Amino acid sequence: METLVSVILPVRNGGDFLKAAVESILGQSFTALELIVVDDHSDDPAVRDLPASDSRLIRLENPGRGVSSAFNHGLEHATGRYIARMDADDISLPGRIQRQYQYLEANPDIDISGACVEIFSAQELGGGNARYQAWLNTCRSPQQISRELFIESPIPNPTAMFRIEALRRLGGYQDPGWPEDYDLFLRADALGMRMGKPQEILFRWREHPARLTHSDPRYGREKFQQAKACYLSRHRLGDKGPVLIWGAGPGGRLMHDLLREQGTPIMGFLEVHPRRIGGQKRGLPVWPIGKLGQMTGVFTVVAVGSAGVRPEIREFMRGHDRIEGKHYLFVV
Repeated sequence: METLVSVILPVRNGGDFLKAAVESILGQSFTALELIVVDDHSDDPAVRDLPASDSRLIRLENPGRGVSSAFNHGLEHATGRYIARMDADDISLPGRIQRQYQYLEANPDIDISGACVEIFSAQELGGGNARYQAWLNTCRSPQQISRELFIESPIPNPTAMFRIEALRRLGGYQDPGWPEDYDLFLRADALGMRMGKPQEILFRWREHPARLTHSDPRYGREKFQQAKACYLSRHRLGDKGPVLIWGAGPGGRLMHDLLREQGTPIMGFLEVHPRRIGGQKRGLPVWPIGKLGQMTGVFTVVAVGSAGVRPEIREFMRGHDRIEGKHYLFVV
C-alpha cells in the first residue's frame, strides 16, 4: 500500500503517555500512513518498549538534539505526500488523519491543516482553558487564522498536517530562540501560505505540568512577544510608517520596546485608563482612544489582553471604518 501520510512524533522521555499516543495513530481509520517516532535521547524505555507488531511504525534516533532537530530528522525519512505532526502526550481521535487528508485534498489552496481540539487533564481545567479551547476551535478559516495569528498560534502544533512541498519550502522547524512551532506558522504566514481546519474535533490535547510550554524558557510570554514583533516588523507592517500602540500598560510598553528593537517607528499610545491619558510612556504621548478618529493611514497594534475586551475594541474599530488585518491587529 502506498504511504500517503507520514506522521512524525518527536519524543524525549515519553513515559506513560507515549504508548497511547502511538496507538491513537496506528488505530486511525486511515491506514495508508507511517508513524515515524524519533527518539531525542530519552532516558526512559518508553520508545524501546513500543510494540513491534505493526510494520508502519518506524523508530529512529535523533543524531542531533532538540524537538526541531528530531522532527526534521524524521522528515528526511518520510515517504508520504502529506506530513502530520504528533506529540507523545496527546491523543488523535480515530478519524483525525482521514479528515485532514480529505480536507487538504478538497482545498488545494490550503498549505497547512490544523484541527479542532478537546483540551483534557487529570486535574480540573480552569475557565482560561475553556476560553482558549473555544478560541482555537473558532479560528478555522484561512482568513480567521491570518487575522488572529498574532494573538497566539491558532494551529495547535501537534494537530498540524502539511503538504510536503510547503514543509520543504519552509525548511522544516528551526530553533530561533522562541517557540519553534509558532515561528514555523509565522514564517508560513510571511510566505503567503494559507492555513485552515475542518470543523470537527479531531484531537485530544493533554494539559499537564511537564509540557514544554510550562517548563522551557523559550515558551515564556516575552519570547512569544519577541516572535510577534519580529514578524510584524518584517512582514505585516512593512512600509506602513509609524504605528500606534493601543495600550500603555506593561503589555503595550513591552511591545513598544520589541518593535523599536526591530526598527519600527512608534508615534504614540492609545488608552482608556484616565490616569494614563495625557501623560507619556517611553517618551511618547498617551492619547484617549477617540484620537484615532482624527488620524488617517495609521496602523494600530492592539496590545490589550484583558478577557472579553476584543469584541469591544472590534466594535470601536468598525465604528471608525478600521478593518482588522488591514488597519489594526491584536498582538495579545
